[in-house]
Amino acid sequence: MPDFLPLLLLKLLLVPILIALVTLAGRRWGPGIAGWLSAFPIVSGPILLVIALEQGADFAATAAANTLLAVFAILVFSIAYARCAHLGMPRAMTAALLAYAGAVLLLQSVTLPLWAGFAFIVGALAGAPALFGRMPAQAAAGKPARDLPWRMLAGALLALGVTCAAATLGARLSGLFAMFPVMSTVLVGFSHRASGPGFAVALLRGMVNGYYAFAVFCVVLSLLLRAQPIGVAFLVATGNALVVQLAVKHFVQRAAVWRAAACRPARRGLE
Repeated sequence: MPDFLPLLLLKLLLVPILIALVTLAGRRWGPGIAGWLSAFPIVSGPILLVIALEQGADFAATAAANTLLAVFAILVFSIAYARCAHLGMPRAMTAALLAYAGAVLLLQSVTLPLWAGFAFIVGALAGAPALFGRMPAQAAAGKPARDLPWRMLAGALLALGVTCAAATLGARLSGLFAMFPVMSTVLVGFSHRASGPGFAVALLRGMVNGYYAFAVFCVVLSLLLRAQPIGVAFLVATGNALVVQLAVKHFVQRAAVWRAAACRPARRGLE
């Protein structure tokens, strides 16, 4: 019982609190920043931690390697949602979840060494932005929706379901479903209803930039869990992910400045 209660509280409280923080960040700084933050391992990280504490380090190391590959399924989810966003939230979410399920089925039949999987995911992340299609227009900002408690409840239920099913699913499927689109489903679905398809797609686009750090987190975690204590493995993996997250943000900001500077001479010529 003493061991069970802290794990239950971790499942029920940590993910909803993180969802609340990302939601508030989106309302303050916009969907791009919210997406970038939500792609950090703030949901799957706690899920993998619970799996490690309940099932052991070796089990979690295998799960983390498969969570890395599951980034591909999340990208498929995101692209499908973006392509269908104009149809409304229910249809877009249905299409995205079906696409995600198909991608997971495909990944079940694929076995890649850790570094080959990392290279595959980095390549997929680099190519994903071109597949999102045209960006829907963003609606004018209105009053913030009063749906934060529902977002937190949905996040808690999804996280609880994945971690509780881990022993039955096994390490491979547990790793894949640790990357279940909890943040995408909750944040994008509620944001689409509250702020329109433009906000939802911008959120998904922002997530793509954040998944580079997530991929690094999974690789480092999978390597260290077999050689270091669980706490050390998670701390080092999180530290490496944070460095990559900040580096990618810096690069994206610089690229935006370069693009803006390149457009100025062209505009002057038209004038």
